[in-house]
Amino acid sequence: GIDTLPLRVREQSRNAQQLAEFLTWHRKVERVNYPGLQQHPNHDLALRQMPNGFGGMLSFHVRGGEAHAMEVAARTQIFTRATSLGGTHSLIEHRASVEGPASKTPRNLLRISAGIENVQDLIADLDQALTVIQ
Repeated sequence: GIDTLPLRVREQSRNAQQLAEFLTWHRKVERVNYPGLQQHPNHDLALRQMPNGFGGMLSFHVRGGEAHAMEVAARTQIFTRATSLGGTHSLIEHRASVEGPASKTPRNLLRISAGIENVQDLIADLDQALTVIQ
């Protein structure tokens, strides 16, 4: 409910930040899109506009193309494959598949809506899913 919204948003933002930082250094990830990262092109603007956290949404590009991205999404065990945002459970989706064949979204992009689970569990889940792909 509305009473716990500030707590949930704070935890989602914290989890998203840590997931983005982890993914930035993973060898199976090409790029991470999250305004909380210093290398994000709009990080300075985000700092001014979002002083209490950068939100629970992030995306990343998996090395190896669409097949590898789909495999990563399928191999996660904590993340639910779904299209939504802002919930308490972490979600992952292959956005281009959701949008259909005319999508301009990169085929190797996965989008995450960070929930409020233990972030170390989320990181371990992504790591195991990414590590298996060749």
